[in-house]
Amino acid sequence: MTKVSLAENIYWVGAVDWNIRDFHGYHTRRGSTYNAYLILDDKNVLVDTVKHTFCDDLVTHISEIIEPEKLDYIIVNHVEMDHSSSLPKIAKLAKNATIIASPRGKEALIEHYGQEFANVQTVKTGDTLKIGARTLSFLEAPMLHWPDSMFTYIVEDKILMPNDAFGQHLASGERFDDEVDQHILMEEAQTYYANILMLLGPLVAKKIQEVVQMGIPIDMIAPSHGVIWRKDPTKIIKAYASWAAGEAKKKIVIVYDTMWGSTDKMARAIAEGAVSQGVDVKMCKLRASDNTEAMTEILDAKAVVVGSPTLNNGMFPTVGSFLTYATGLKPKDKLWSFFGSFGWGGGAVRAMTETARKAGFEIHEANLQIKYIPDEDDLKRCFELGKQIATKIST
Repeated sequence: MTKVSLAENIYWVGAVDWNIRDFHGYHTRRGSTYNAYLILDDKNVLVDTVKHTFCDDLVTHISEIIEPEKLDYIIVNHVEMDHSSSLPKIAKLAKNATIIASPRGKEALIEHYGQEFANVQTVKTGDTLKIGARTLSFLEAPMLHWPDSMFTYIVEDKILMPNDAFGQHLASGERFDDEVDQHILMEEAQTYYANILMLLGPLVAKKIQEVVQMGIPIDMIAPSHGVIWRKDPTKIIKAYASWAAGEAKKKIVIVYDTMWGSTDKMARAIAEGAVSQGVDVKMCKLRASDNTEAMTEILDAKAVVVGSPTLNNGMFPTVGSFLTYATGLKPKDKLWSFFGSFGWGGGAVRAMTETARKAGFEIHEANLQIKYIPDEDDLKRCFELGKQIATKIST
């Protein structure tokens, strides 16, 4: 491998997963990477490991620079197994290395990998580690996105290694932001935030503010997934601040599924009504798109309109799955509305509305259901619903 250098004696030694398409329910259409970093100084430090299926890649990349046995420290920023499941093997190769984690990280390592990790050294926010010419500083980041999460900061090089914050699921032969298509980069960064961190928006905002108040200069952000931000790391920080604040556009996302086409006709008429008011509309037909795409569109929308045919007196299965996914991520400051078709007995619209109400979502009460196939008057009602919602989010 050609050595990938972030700065003098700081290297990327991770792995590229070109083929992954499902990441605990998140559709990773462009693959991913598992980033690990090697710092050479008087003491040699490995920051994070990789998913166990790529452990040989990690060992090879380290070995091209130094013998793994010469590692003095292994820092575990986050115990989730895509970052730590190679640790047991690496720890055996680097048997004299001290493993460092947050206090809750130590607990999680023991729970995952056993009592052999009971001697892990713990660090808290503000703790530092002098490794020679360089100083490593640590910042706990609980629930970004596990309780154990923390950031490692290389003081002299102004490099932040925040593990799962500021990342993207993006497999690439390039390692840095200025080497890839910017549209794809920000699209994947938004998708990553929407599907992993949206629920944690208040904590994200608080952590960004904490970093700002600490006055930490950042010249580079090296996350655990995707490419490294070296050209303009403030770009992703500003994007996170905007997403965490719930900033939204005059945009409606229509998420629906259909059995025989009736709900599809309704969705299109609602979209036409919204568009007539100059509002941006995105349509996500489930089974043609997916939950990941829908949540990415919802992140910066002001309203969400969900449609379902009635099946067995309830929601269509794909719509039920979507609402389970959406209520778990708890998008903030959105207006929700529901529509659907039914045959001899309704139930889908009522079930969707109840689900949203239990989640604490703001609901536009003009929900709409139509029996069998919508006629011209029915479609006019759908058009008017689209206009109503567009007008409400435009005022």
